Amino acid sequence: MKNLDFSTFPVIKTFRLVLRELSAQDALQIHALRSDPKIAAMTGRTPSTGIEDALAHIYKIGKLIENNASIYWSISLLDNPSLIGTICLWNFDTENAIAEIGYELLPDFQGKGFMREAIAAVINYGFEELKIKTITAFPSANNISSVKVLKMAGFKRDSKVYPNSHDDSVDNMVTFSLTLPE
Repeated sequence: MKNLDFSTFPVIKTFRLVLRELSAQDALQIHALRSDPKIAAMTGRTPSTGIEDALAHIYKIGKLIENNASIYWSISLLDNPSLIGTICLWNFDTENAIAEIGYELLPDFQGKGFMREAIAAVINYGFEELKIKTITAFPSANNISSVKVLKMAGFKRDSKVYPNSHDDSVDNMVTFSLTLPE
């Protein structure tokens, strides 16, 4: 796995999306995303209670990126800079070239193939640029849409135990992984 250095933020463009750096201007949409009760239930986190929470989250993410502990993109449409979701690679295991993918999308944009497009771009970035060998994901089995998008991206259900920080926060958590072919 390549040495992690996110000092130059990697903006990624796809057919319909821009994956860009998160900024304070995204606070309203981050609050909407992180306060949605359905999304909070599937991610095992306490819902955001206001813009202050969103700004604190944006600051925390900025520090993680600065410390090369995570790369976290805001997902926007090519023709509209407003955040519609987020996607990240984190929980890096540099010794074994493993990273975890995480993602979330505002409800109005779900079911339109946006996350599938973003995941494909991030998988490519992880394998090609970071030289990751395995990408893991830990969705709730109850989150049928998330499981479906992972399977469409080539992830397989995995019984192997990978390091993660979810403890018991995600209800009915399952493990998926995608390994770069040798």
